Amino acid sequence: MSLTAPAEPAATGPEHALVKSAERTIRILETLAESPTPLTLSQLQQHLRYPRSSLHALVRTLVELKWVEGDERGLRVGIGPHALLAGTSYLDKDPALPYAHEVMEDLRAEVGHTVHLARRDGAYVIYLASRERRDQPRLIQRVGRRLPAHLTALGQVLLAELTRAELDTLLPAELDAYTANSLTARSALADELDRVRERGWAFEREQGTIGVACVAAAVGYRIPATDALSCSMPADVTEAERDQVADAVTGHAHRLATLLRHKGIR
Repeated sequence: MSLTAPAEPAATGPEHALVKSAERTIRILETLAESPTPLTLSQLQQHLRYPRSSLHALVRTLVELKWVEGDERGLRVGIGPHALLAGTSYLDKDPALPYAHEVMEDLRAEVGHTVHLARRDGAYVIYLASRERRDQPRLIQRVGRRLPAHLTALGQVLLAELTRAELDTLLPAELDAYTANSLTARSALADELDRVRERGWAFEREQGTIGVACVAAAVGYRIPATDALSCSMPADVTEAERDQVADAVTGHAHRLATLLRHKGIR
């Protein structure tokens, strides 16, 4: 995974100006959270391009407050335990998740495959909940992971909720590729999103992970939808099996959306 230095947005007025130290602190945490391994301070500086003295001071403060932690030799730093507390608090306080968990259990029981719930975060999706296939648990925990939306069925079905103009503003100029099947051409992605809109669900095969195919449907309790349900399957799934799973996923997504609206959750 490549880490790119974030652009510091220009302020358009005093009311829009970001507090530089606060913004840099958040960028440090985001970079460490995105990295699959701890980073040296030199690597962190290379990614962020912050002055060395201010970077060291911010990292030192984050270490003291346990948002960042160092390795045994103190040469590398990674995300710390207090970041987990903040993330867990977000999940605990989300009013939609208790209802989603029940629906996900029912969906897994019906299809027999791994089920995910994710929320769009700009051009990405964040996994909020998973129910693993009982006879083949995953070794990689998805909850809390953030992936480019264009690489996942979850992301594609949520991107299909947006207009072409919104997509042009949202998506980066270059789309990342995780596999040889990843959609990296904006025209190809636009065509795929048109197909998603027509059938009401998204399907991708080995675009994000080799050996895995996925069907997803939006949970339309908000407009545009921000959440989606998905089912992950082996990549060699037949068309008939895929369509059967798609019917189940869309049915349960509609059921969850209806339930959330009835409960007044927006």
